[in-house]
Amino acid sequence: MAIRLRDLSACFEGVIPSIIATAAADGSPNISYLSHVVLVDDERIALSNQFFSKTAANVRANPAAAVLVVDPRNGEQYRLDVSFEQTLDSGELFDEMAVQLRASSAQLGMGEVMRLRGVDIYRVSALNAVPSPSTVQAYSPATTGPQLAAMAAVSRGICQASDVDSVVDSVLEGLQTLQYGNAMLLLTEPDSDRLVTIGTRGYERSGIGSEVVIGEGVIGMAAQERRPIRISDMSRVQRFGSAVQTSSAEENRTRTISLPGMPDAMSQLALPMIAQGTLRGVLFLESCRRLAFTREDEAALSIIAMQAAAALALAGDESGEAQPVSSLVATGATKPGGPIRVVHYAYDDSIFIDNDYLIKGVPGRLLIYLLRTYLREGRSEFSNREIRLADELRLPDVKDNLETRLLLLRRRLEEKAAPVQLLHVGRGRVRLELAGPVLLDKAAGGTD
Repeated sequence: MAIRLRDLSACFEGVIPSIIATAAADGSPNISYLSHVVLVDDERIALSNQFFSKTAANVRANPAAAVLVVDPRNGEQYRLDVSFEQTLDSGELFDEMAVQLRASSAQLGMGEVMRLRGVDIYRVSALNAVPSPSTVQAYSPATTGPQLAAMAAVSRGICQASDVDSVVDSVLEGLQTLQYGNAMLLLTEPDSDRLVTIGTRGYERSGIGSEVVIGEGVIGMAAQERRPIRISDMSRVQRFGSAVQTSSAEENRTRTISLPGMPDAMSQLALPMIAQGTLRGVLFLESCRRLAFTREDEAALSIIAMQAAAALALAGDESGEAQPVSSLVATGATKPGGPIRVVHYAYDDSIFIDNDYLIKGVPGRLLIYLLRTYLREGRSEFSNREIRLADELRLPDVKDNLETRLLLLRRRLEEKAAPVQLLHVGRGRVRLELAGPVLLDKAAGGTD
């Protein structure tokens, strides 16, 4: 049976470097390793050109060349007889390859050195398997992406979600039903250059509230470029620092929350979530297996990412669902227990509960507002409308920011098993649950 280029999809994942052989006009040979070889269609491949190299000069004098590609699953090798057609320095294919190259080389500290200068397009005239002196595993086609019916079920769940909380859960739980074990969802931080983790699945530690700077690492690069980034073999690049575990003492000292991650991750996929032209966040998946995510996976999961972005754009606070806040008086919300010491540092709105760091920024400001109001008025239930209109909170003027920050605060309190909890009790309504009397400490820079 004739071999087709599409049958060699695993060879173009960059796990094992490919080789190109060219000859100068006088017949002098040259062999070079290739960082990226991409399947264009059934007759053409694209090679990345980072340097004005001997290879580039040779193919312009003699367009005939040979490319050796290797299947990383079984070591089988294939020779492609090719001829140079053209060099692209712009366009969709160029942009896609440039992003992939920057994402992988940046992790090696070579982001500027390995900048893509051009994409060389070659037409394949012949494709042959290279005989092996030893027996290799029989060829098996690359696995396909999620089944259409399963994808439709996940999409239905996202469409039925009516608030940020349920959108996030629908996405992450849907990914688990599709057998993607490790995933996290990060949302953009308004008026900031960061993404914040709002939900995770499959990790020992949730990392809710951890941040990624846009432009840094696989996640940040996908956000900056607004393009999916897929890495099939992390052993070829330095792993993004998401696997670093931070102790409570370290959190207290640095007032930062570390991103969860897999210390043995081999494959990663970061998908930007874009709706109405606005970046809403990034959906990130990883696996301990090489080649865990195919192009089909990327295409299918991009649909889920865009569906989630649209759902988040539509999710907002309903203004008329809560009863008048003046009647929402605490009724047994405070449970018997020892005093709860809460310290608020106004300069960054960081919160410590019983000397344990919780969170900072807008979520920290929200918690102090709720606690102050509870102590002043004796009520524990609040409407989003009331919170949004509170001048002292200085909330960013973004529609879904409040609901997202309340969700972040609630999940962080749950993760820390804090004696203060925030419950979602209905559309646009939250309630404080306290395990004892609250003391807002004024000492050490705290405010009341």
